[in-house]
Amino acid sequence: MNKLEALNRALFLLINARPDSPQWQIDIALTIANDLIYLIPAVLALMWLFGDRRQREAAVRGCCVSFLALGFNQLIGLIWVHPRPFMIGLGHTFVEHVPDSSFPSDHVTVFASIALTLLFAGLVRAGLLITLAGAAVALARVRIGVHFPLDMVGAVSVACLTYALLAPLWARAGDAFMLLLISLYRKTLSWPIRRGWLAP
Repeated sequence: MNKLEALNRALFLLINARPDSPQWQIDIALTIANDLIYLIPAVLALMWLFGDRRQREAAVRGCCVSFLALGFNQLIGLIWVHPRPFMIGLGHTFVEHVPDSSFPSDHVTVFASIALTLLFAGLVRAGLLITLAGAAVALARVRIGVHFPLDMVGAVSVACLTYALLAPLWARAGDAFMLLLISLYRKTLSWPIRRGWLAP
């Protein structure tokens, strides 16, 4: 075992909850680890339905970065399988999880992709909200025993790389893509838009 993996395991054991940890702490960690991900579609939907052009573009671009980054995660998992802690009998696990590759974390990849996109779009408050939520999810998923700390570092790295790779494509085709989506949106939801219930 190399030094980096030894550090990874040591940090995991430091963060991972124990069977004698207070149940309320474990319950909070489980809720954050499993349910806070729903903040992402809620925020993106609000940005699209009630936001201006900049917010809508950031929401769509964030989705594109997220989906592409998750695709890269799948490729990484196929090329290099890194077992989850419970697969090697390390620490304690408080939720059932499929025994697949742990690196990188899909949850944190999504949070990092959206946060990065919002921050670069100048939507600082929304970006910081997603960043803080993503940090909480990262900590919670290590605490309940389904990820290592370096899985989270890998997730942020994949998100950053994906954003950089997508940037030139978005610069060329982003405006046309947005015009198409907004046109479809206005046709599909013309009735509530005309009544002022949604942003045009």
